[in-house]
Amino acid sequence: MSYDIRLMSRAEREVLIRKGVTSSREVNEFYEFRNTKYSLPVIRIDINIPVYRMENFRTFTDQKEYITVNKKEADFFSKGQESESCQQVQHEILSALARKGKSDSVVPVIDVLRKEKQRESILISSSGVVINGNRRLAAMRELIVEDVAGNSEFSHINCMVLPEDATANEILDIEASLQAKPETKLDYDWIGDGQLINKLLSSGRTTTEISDMLNRSKKEIENSLQALTEVELYLKDWAFAPGEYSRVRDDAEQLFKDLPKRLEGKEPNLQDASRAIAWSLFENRDKLPGRIYDFNAAFGNLASEVLDRLSDSLGIECIAEENDDDEGFSVDVEDDDTVSYENLIESLKDEETKGDAVDALIEVCQSAIENAKGQKSGEAALKSISQAHAKLASVDLSAASKKTYPAIRKQLEVIHTISGKLLHDLKKYEE
Repeated sequence: MSYDIRLMSRAEREVLIRKGVTSSREVNEFYEFRNTKYSLPVIRIDINIPVYRMENFRTFTDQKEYITVNKKEADFFSKGQESESCQQVQHEILSALARKGKSDSVVPVIDVLRKEKQRESILISSSGVVINGNRRLAAMRELIVEDVAGNSEFSHINCMVLPEDATANEILDIEASLQAKPETKLDYDWIGDGQLINKLLSSGRTTTEISDMLNRSKKEIENSLQALTEVELYLKDWAFAPGEYSRVRDDAEQLFKDLPKRLEGKEPNLQDASRAIAWSLFENRDKLPGRIYDFNAAFGNLASEVLDRLSDSLGIECIAEENDDDEGFSVDVEDDDTVSYENLIESLKDEETKGDAVDALIEVCQSAIENAKGQKSGEAALKSISQAHAKLASVDLSAASKKTYPAIRKQLEVIHTISGKLLHDLKKYEE
C-alpha cells in the first residue's frame, strides 16, 4: 500500500507555516540562498502538509514519460502543483527514486532514513512547497505507511522555511547550487541535468554564469545544451517519440554528448547523414561487437567513407538529381552540393529496408574503421582485399533469385573492372 495524498489548501498551509516561523526558536545556516549565509527558521510540521515541487529536474524525465504513456496534456505537471491527482503521481515517481541506489556507492534514500531517521531538515517555501528534499519526504511518507508504530517519529518532520519574498528564480538558483555539489549531482540523470541548464539559460543566465554556478567549465555547459538539442532531434525526427526521454536516459549520454563534436564543420547534408549513422548504431547497439563509443569515427571523420561504402553495398546512388534551367540546358556542377544522402537515410529509417541496411551499415563501419587503422600500419590495402576475397568466395549463386541476376551481373562487372585496375596499378608499384 502506498501513501495517499490529501492536500491541505494553500491558504491553510501558509497560515500554519507562518505561525510556526513566528514561534520558532531554532535556525539552520543555509549557504545556497542569495549568495550568503542565511539563517532559516526551522519548524516541525505534520508530514501531510508539504507539497511536492513540480518543476523538479530530478523527475523531469519520468514526468515526460508519464505524460507520453498516459496521454496527458503537456502541462499536466506544471499546472498540477495544487492537484491531488498530480501530487499522487509525483509521489509515486519520487518514492521510486527514493528506493533506487547507484551501483554500490549510493545507498537508497529510503534505506538511510529507515536506519538513521531524519537528520537533515527539508527546505520548503512559505507556502509549503518542497524546494529540497522531495525524495526524502516521499521516503518518510512511505515508511509511515510501511510501519506506523516503528516509524512514528515521521508523523511530523523538520523543515527550514525560506522567506515569503523568495522568488522563482531564486528557488531555481538554489536547485542549481545544490546540483553543483558532488553528493547531490548523483541524483540527477543527464537529461534532467541538461533541462536544468536550459531553464537557467532561459531565465536570463549566461553560459559563463551557469558554469560558475554549477562549478563546471563553459565548454561542459555548452556541450550539455548541444546534447539536449541532439536528443530532441532524435526523438522527434527519427524515433517519432517526442518526449520519451527514457529511451536515451540510461545508456546514451556519451553518444549524444560526443555527437556535436563529430558533426562540427560538416555540410548540412553530411551532418544529417552522420546523425543517421549514429542513431542507427545506437538503436542496434546490441548487434555491435563492442561499445558504441568504438564506432565514433564512423559518424565522425570517416562518415563520408562509410556512406560511400554503404551506397555501394546497398546499390543506392548518392547523387542528387540534376535541375534543368528554363532553356532546357543541364548544369553539371561537381561539388559537395550534388551529393544527396536522402535515399540512404531513408533505407536506414524505413521499416521494410532498415534490417538489411543496418546490417550493411555495421559491416561497412567496421571495415572503414579497420581500414583507417590499417593505413597507419601500411596494411590497409591487404586487409580490404582479403575481406573482399572472403566475401566473394562465400557467394552461392545457385541460391540467388532470378530477379537479382541483372543486379548481380552489374556488380560483378564493376568488381571485375576494379580488380583489373588494381592489378594494373599494383604492377606499376612493383616495378
